[in-house]
Amino acid sequence: MAVLQKIRKRSGLLLLVIGLALLAFVIQDLFSNGMKSQSHDVGSVNGKDIAFEDFRIKVANTEKNGQNGQPVTQTQAANQVWDQEVAIALINEQFEKAGIRTSDNHIVEFFKKDPNIGQNPMFLNQLGKFDLAKFKEYFKNNPEQAQMMKDREKDAEINSKFQIYSSMIKAGMYTTNAEGKFKYELEANKVNFDYVSVLYSTIKDSDVKVTDADILEYMKKNEKRFKSEETREIEYVLIEDKPSVKDEEEMKAKINGLLTGSVVYNKETGKNDTLPSFKTATDVADFVGANSDKPYDSTYVTKQNLPAEHADKLFALPAGEIYGPYINGNYYCISKVMGRKAGDQVKSSHILISWVGAERAAPKEKRTKEEAKVKADALLAQVLANPSMFQMMALTNSEDPSVQQNGGDMGFISKETGFAKGYKDFVFANPVGKIGIAETEFGYHIINVTDKQDAVRLATVAQKIEASEQTTNEAFTKATQFEMDAAGKDFATVAKAAKLTVNPSIKAKPMDEAFGAAGNQRQVIKWAYSNDTNVGDVKRFEVVNVGNIIARLKKINEKGLMTVEEAKPMVESIIKNKKKAEKIIAKMKGSSLEAIAKANATTVQNAPAASVDNAVLANVGLEQKVVGTAFGSPANKVSAPIEGNSGVYVIKTKSVAKAPKLPKYDDYVNKLKSNAGQASGRVFPALKNDAKIDDNRLEFY
Repeated sequence: MAVLQKIRKRSGLLLLVIGLALLAFVIQDLFSNGMKSQSHDVGSVNGKDIAFEDFRIKVANTEKNGQNGQPVTQTQAANQVWDQEVAIALINEQFEKAGIRTSDNHIVEFFKKDPNIGQNPMFLNQLGKFDLAKFKEYFKNNPEQAQMMKDREKDAEINSKFQIYSSMIKAGMYTTNAEGKFKYELEANKVNFDYVSVLYSTIKDSDVKVTDADILEYMKKNEKRFKSEETREIEYVLIEDKPSVKDEEEMKAKINGLLTGSVVYNKETGKNDTLPSFKTATDVADFVGANSDKPYDSTYVTKQNLPAEHADKLFALPAGEIYGPYINGNYYCISKVMGRKAGDQVKSSHILISWVGAERAAPKEKRTKEEAKVKADALLAQVLANPSMFQMMALTNSEDPSVQQNGGDMGFISKETGFAKGYKDFVFANPVGKIGIAETEFGYHIINVTDKQDAVRLATVAQKIEASEQTTNEAFTKATQFEMDAAGKDFATVAKAAKLTVNPSIKAKPMDEAFGAAGNQRQVIKWAYSNDTNVGDVKRFEVVNVGNIIARLKKINEKGLMTVEEAKPMVESIIKNKKKAEKIIAKMKGSSLEAIAKANATTVQNAPAASVDNAVLANVGLEQKVVGTAFGSPANKVSAPIEGNSGVYVIKTKSVAKAPKLPKYDDYVNKLKSNAGQASGRVFPALKNDAKIDDNRLEFY
């Protein structure tokens, strides 16, 4: 009681102490984060912020809807939305500068081009034309759909503006007649010159040395070519959580027990129980359901759908016989043949001839059913006369929309496959090689039965080969021990001592998630970019269904110039040739080409009719600088050494033949126009390259 009384008397002091402790904790947290508060914006483009809340919703929707029918991760969705937001911000700036505006008509026209809107029966009038009044009325009566349409209107507005912007760019890329004439002259003007060449390949690579300083100097002179984003280099060891040899042996023994039956002790009864075997089981489906990690499958399968390594033996097995144990992927299996069907799967090709009113007939279809039959009979006669032409006839005549992808091939089907009845009746009733006509609700089909396969029904007990608890614990212990041993020590040396392999370093950008053989491991990359992680730090990560990753932050590459190691493959040969050129030029002395050739143990060669547009020298390759110099040099004068693509050259121009003037240069103007038409596709990279983009996504994802 005395103690409690003292606490009550000093409660104010106690609260003050607790308050100060909490304040110290908050201050410490602020300092540990470098006094950096989390932004409310996911980034900015040229000073325009991208709010996180709007960004988050778009990422969630993208993640939910996937891409092209495929699921995407949150990081993939964030990267996709980011690229879109940056592009929209950059292009909107251009719209503002150009004064581009869109009207409601532009947006409506954009919607009409969408088949789900422009060809939707709900929005068509009696003449089959898009009816704007019906379109507006629908969304007036469906508020939820109207909200979705508002979001689509924003996209439609941007797209409409971009169409205008793109047209302006194309119009601005006007090609003049003078440019056409210049293009013609580049192709048609010819120069005849003699030359002496000493190729770079005549000097060994080992005779010239390229240093890191040489590469860095070259990069600094060409900074734009060697821009690099911030990256982290992470090396790692992967200790897989996979079954041991002992685990596999135990699983094999277990599956063998199911095959032959076994006797086990029942703790509840205190007696031994005899468990039934796969061989003697009376209800096979029930046995599989009770003992397999995969459910019982009652369908018939063809040989091509069986495990490739065991397909021959499984397919040849008599009914009631058992095959196994065998390994299929990560499973130990035993299989029993329950039945066989002859000709269960049929493969065929077809040519579809439709008529007006037939199911999925093209809207413009005018052919009557009688006219379709006449055409189908005529095509049948042609393919019967030359069956080898069936695929070509399908490509040129079939009205099946998928014909361009499959050439009329419908693949294998079974009687259970959801196919038109008339088609199935024909293919299952006729032998391989039979060609004939069948009628369905889609039209007349000229059908070629190309293959038939028998099928078997298997009952398979499959038990997954998994790591035991002991094996998993051993892997965990080994990974934990390695993490502690590698801290502050040479990663490769510790790995070698532990008989582990250090995987090649992963160079990761802030929003990457791919992590070599370990798949997507966003957690590792986020750790590498954490303010608390320093070069040399080591951390272990548990990865479900994979095992343990022990990662070490090897290097931090700041934003700016790429590293010398990255640039080396791109630059080394250029610098080597430059140094070789210096050695070659020092020996290319003489008052004539013949003297220079003799001094360099080579010969004088001739280019009789070279042009700038086709500046290829025999046995050497493209040398535009050499040919261009020849056009600009006085006749019969020996030039200074020219550093070309493949070597060093000295030339002497003999003559220049000017091309005759043309009355028009339209063909050459059109050539240049075709290149200019691609200009709009180069807008985004150019805008992005010059933009100031701040990316804060790492704070949120």
